[in-house]
Amino acid sequence: MKKILSYAGFVGPALFFFILIQIIPFVMGVYYSFTSWNGISSTIEWVGLDNYKKIFTDDEKFFDSFLFTTKFMFAAVAISNIIGFSFALLLNSALKTRNLLRTAFFIPNVIGGLLLGFIWQFIFVRGFAAIGEITGIAFFQQAWLGDANTAFWGIVIVFAWQISGYMMVIYVAALQGVDTSLLEAARIDGANAFTLLTKMIIPLILPAFTICFFLTISMAFKIFDLNLSLTGGGPFNSTQSVAINIYQEAFTNNNYGLGSAKSILFFLVVAIFTTLQVMFTKKREVEA
Repeated sequence: MKKILSYAGFVGPALFFFILIQIIPFVMGVYYSFTSWNGISSTIEWVGLDNYKKIFTDDEKFFDSFLFTTKFMFAAVAISNIIGFSFALLLNSALKTRNLLRTAFFIPNVIGGLLLGFIWQFIFVRGFAAIGEITGIAFFQQAWLGDANTAFWGIVIVFAWQISGYMMVIYVAALQGVDTSLLEAARIDGANAFTLLTKMIIPLILPAFTICFFLTISMAFKIFDLNLSLTGGGPFNSTQSVAINIYQEAFTNNNYGLGSAKSILFFLVVAIFTTLQVMFTKKREVEA
């Protein structure tokens, strides 16, 4: 009984608030997804699977936003992890300024998404235009947020700029845990830098890749504030993420039931993607 009370004292408060803030709203969302509630009225009409039928038969915008979000996820995950891992390799070496550089690379992660989006919106619209006018370089003269293709890559750039430092910290921690005697033995046997990286270092820190891929996939899928402040889903809804589509459906169109149904489908897709990714990378992990 003492052990039970002790565990309850430590775990109980966190478990209580987790249930209150996460589990109960999720269960309520599942219930509302089977209704036509507008989010305001006291009358809630049960409609069964009608919301889900409407999504699959009469909601092209939702699937367009899903396509955009999926494309964005693949691009953002790849670029963020490549940059983060590259920074980690660089800053794991004996650089005198490595602590300063680690801090500098991590700082963008602590800036809020809305603020970051507005800052980069100014850079794309005003800063790039000014540089393009002075230098005449076509890269800076493009309407970065006014064209669907460049707006897509603009969001990818900002997301990667924000998240790469966070991924770098995880990779640095993993690299510092690698047994240097193994690397030294491989060098003595004639392994070059590329072989060490691909055959020794990466396999030994695969748990870090599992964590970083999981985090970046979930973050990229759930992108909202950065997307909202940078493009607002434009131009012509070409960069509208699933999260923005759900938000507009529930709180702008007052279709709370339909918005809840979309959020449940979104949850299932993200859960499937992240579960498959974890299973795939976990199978390839090795022990030193």
